[in-house]
Amino acid sequence: MLVVGNSTLNYVYIEPRSYRSSFRWVAKNSSSDVAIEKWKRDGVYIDKRGKLRTFHHKKLSRKRCGSLRGQGWKYGSGFVDGVFPVLSPIAQQILDFVQKEVDADRVWVSLNNLSPTHTTWDDLINVAVQLRLNKKWDPIVLLCEWILHRSSFQLDVMCFNLLIDAYGQKSLYKKAESTYLELLEARCVPTEDTYALLIKAYCTAGLKQKAEAVFAEMRKYGLPPSAVVYNAYIDGLMKGGKTQKAIEVFQRMKRDGCQLSTETYTLMINLYGKASKSYMALKLFDEMRSQKCKPNICTYTALVNAFAREGLCEKAEEIFEQLQEAGHEPDVYAYNALMEAYSRAGYPYGAAEVFSLLQHMGCEPDRASFNIMVDAYGRAGLYEDAESVFEEMKRLGITPTMKSHMLLLSAYSRVGNIAKCEDIVNQMHKSGLEPDTFVLNSMLNLYGRVGQIENMEKVLIAMEKGPYEADISTYNILINIYGRAGYFERMEELFQLLPAKNFTPDVVTWTSRLGAYSRKKLFTRCLEIFEEMIDAGCYPDGGTAKVLLSACSSEDQIEQVTTVIRTMHKDVKTVLPI
Repeated sequence: MLVVGNSTLNYVYIEPRSYRSSFRWVAKNSSSDVAIEKWKRDGVYIDKRGKLRTFHHKKLSRKRCGSLRGQGWKYGSGFVDGVFPVLSPIAQQILDFVQKEVDADRVWVSLNNLSPTHTTWDDLINVAVQLRLNKKWDPIVLLCEWILHRSSFQLDVMCFNLLIDAYGQKSLYKKAESTYLELLEARCVPTEDTYALLIKAYCTAGLKQKAEAVFAEMRKYGLPPSAVVYNAYIDGLMKGGKTQKAIEVFQRMKRDGCQLSTETYTLMINLYGKASKSYMALKLFDEMRSQKCKPNICTYTALVNAFAREGLCEKAEEIFEQLQEAGHEPDVYAYNALMEAYSRAGYPYGAAEVFSLLQHMGCEPDRASFNIMVDAYGRAGLYEDAESVFEEMKRLGITPTMKSHMLLLSAYSRVGNIAKCEDIVNQMHKSGLEPDTFVLNSMLNLYGRVGQIENMEKVLIAMEKGPYEADISTYNILINIYGRAGYFERMEELFQLLPAKNFTPDVVTWTSRLGAYSRKKLFTRCLEIFEEMIDAGCYPDGGTAKVLLSACSSEDQIEQVTTVIRTMHKDVKTVLPI
């Protein structure tokens, strides 16, 4: 039990803190090899164009609050995203307590002992906001429910908003809905953030119709939907994989005359980037600047990422330089995006240079930085370098995740090193990481590629019996391997099993099946399967066209296939319209 002022707060403990009073690093002069001690990082450097630039080494990445730290919570304005709380010693104790204690009654009994002052109120709200930053939804619910239903504090829209958000994140949309109704009964005025959070709750639960109904609710109260609300809807749709609907909402936002914000454009640039439509992302970026909407560091990073996904490292570097020219200091996310561009383009040493620059400029590489380097070396077949980065990550105290192991596995899988891949899977087990479907699919593919069909089938049996669920990719790998090996009966048997397994063949499935007959120049059989594919509603891609053409053994057959493909392309609509 701890006494705080005149009040008693049970089960709260103060943990000791320790820190270093200064930062010291040693550099070596390349010519004299003499150690040079520095107490500050250089704040000036010359870029590759010869321009003098400056940076502030104390600035942190966006994830670590950056220059916003110290502004605290913006009281009285509803829910504000992106503002970081500064916790008092008492608030820190409350935070530690509610994160450790899971019993609601014990939490509420302890909170009842707090004096109902303005200072206590500020502390409680700051704690709730910090919990949100930490994504601790259960403690937020406990804290806000106590404030709203058990404390003597006046009801405030901030608490309702935080509670709606927490319930939404937990996919408890009915509780989020009832909290909104409770807000109205309490005669609190909902803010645009209230509606934004309610929409996000519905999107998380996959309830698009209810999300649409929120717009009607806003109009009922004389509130025109703002960019904040539209952004929440677009974001929710994107996270639910409804990209086409998100594009439609964006277009509607424009038609309704809603002022597009920096966040709106950043969301849409991200959307097109993830869809490998970098040209559309750039078009939106240019439109944004023509509308005098100022891009922020997140916007630039999203655009760098868009080019990175397609391996367009020169374009990515161009945008990275624009980011600096706009006065932004690149953070670890921006550097990671540029590293990814060189990795995807097949330039591992280019990615390594960016990694070194990141460190020189005072940024601390995160787990993603190391994962990108493992992937960069692995893609280039430099598996020893990939493992060196992996081991360095562990040496620095960064725990490798499932993705880290998967990238190293992929590096050795590319060169067909079965023994090393099996060793990596065993390491995962020892680290307490259970291999997922993606890992087992990789092992399936590896065994199949090197002709170890028996081992491949053992992995399949383990997947069917164990806790690992096979997905459509599992069967695509098997169909491809059996087809390449000439086991047509086994291939067809697996294909016919897909409906019973609740899987729908995708373009990869059909193309892999086509490829088996194409290698034998069985043109008529290929056409039959192609017709089945179209009748099933699966649209062929470039890979399908190549496989069909490779089945041809005469000019007439080539002309026949070419005509069919051209006709289909005229009829199809683009997935992401310009």
